[in-house]
Amino acid sequence: MQVAITTRHGGLSDRKREYISTKAQKLLTYFERTSIQVTVHFEKDRATVELLVNAEHKHNFVARDVGEDVLATFDQVLHKMEQQIRKYKEKIQDHRRAVSVKELAALSEAQTEGTVSSGGEESREEAEEVASEDE
Repeated sequence: MQVAITTRHGGLSDRKREYISTKAQKLLTYFERTSIQVTVHFEKDRATVELLVNAEHKHNFVARDVGEDVLATFDQVLHKMEQQIRKYKEKIQDHRRAVSVKELAALSEAQTEGTVSSGGEESREEAEEVASEDE
């Protein structure tokens, strides 16, 4: 878990380096073992900020933007990176449930009435019937 900041054709003040490092560390919360590489490339009156996030055993993420102000450009790149990581984590998570919410409600209601036996398949069929009656 580390944040590395490099510059090309220019330099950053200590205050800006600290700001970038602090903000980039927010990305460490998404994956356990993560390395972050921030590269700032200065060209005439523009700065290109590139952010590479290497999550171990996961996908590698890249975000890049060009702007006049280094910190504003970095904030935009950070926002892009957070969106990429959130989208990836949302994609890999399994949102399906083994039993639907309606089935759970019907099962708990039936259990309080004492009508459900301990058999798994029979109780599921009864819950489905109760759920279909509610619709």
